[in-house]
Amino acid sequence: MYVILDKGLFNMKVTHLTESEFGSVVTEIDLLNLSTEDSNIILSLWNERALLIFPDIYLSPKGQDHFARLFGALEFPRTAISNLGKDGIIHQDPADDVVKVIRGNEGWHHDSTYMPIQARGAVFSADIVPKEGGLTGWADMRAAYNAMNVSMKEKVSSLSAYHSYYYSQGRDGYLPNGQNSDGTYNAYGFHDGEACLRPLVKIHPFTKLPNLLLGRHAHDVTGMLANESEEFMDQLNEFACNESRTYFHQWNEGDAVVWDNRRLMHRVTPYNMSKPRRMWHTRIAGDPNTEMAINYR
Repeated sequence: MYVILDKGLFNMKVTHLTESEFGSVVTEIDLLNLSTEDSNIILSLWNERALLIFPDIYLSPKGQDHFARLFGALEFPRTAISNLGKDGIIHQDPADDVVKVIRGNEGWHHDSTYMPIQARGAVFSADIVPKEGGLTGWADMRAAYNAMNVSMKEKVSSLSAYHSYYYSQGRDGYLPNGQNSDGTYNAYGFHDGEACLRPLVKIHPFTKLPNLLLGRHAHDVTGMLANESEEFMDQLNEFACNESRTYFHQWNEGDAVVWDNRRLMHRVTPYNMSKPRRMWHTRIAGDPNTEMAINYR
């Protein structure tokens, strides 16, 4: 269900998702020719709602990166997240490195927490979508923190965890075998630096409100044994991503979204890997002053 806001003097229509405390659908707008006033409205709305959905917008390659720069510098430009290779072959073998990346993305996560600087957000657009599955879900980590009792808030506020793509992909059996060089995204995150230490509670740099910072990449909570940490994080992730705090988007070709990676976790739902799915991802770089890992400062 949606609620439609008064359009007022602005050249857009905003419809809030009413089943969650985040997310808005924005229509009747040209993202490539935004006025200063409309740009400010979109930025304000993004900070408030964390996820903006633009149906049937059909961003061009340059247009997607141009729009993403409204929210900050780019961590990397528009890149395919797809099982459809450059040579037209559909990657579907479970041992294929491209498939491993996609299957790993089925777990809840924040982007780039395994890098020294966590991403600020991302613009994501749909090019080829399967008839079933392949939805993208988001979970609200501000709402998750607010839902905790006082004692749990105190506990998590004193803890930090390491984030590593080696850990998350390794735990799920998706480490690369190095036999597939198709694509540019599948090796990203496997750096040789120290695993990144981040607090479990992050104060959002704009809203100044607390958000949980969790996900599949987080491990080895400070002060805990490895097995204790793993059990604790599994329980915490399950609590945080309760259905009441999530929204899943059924894609249509041409849809685009932008989300706040500091507040929301996300995941893709499984789909038939014998069918092509191609999404385009532009990642927005985090601010080193606020998104730098503790042990990299």
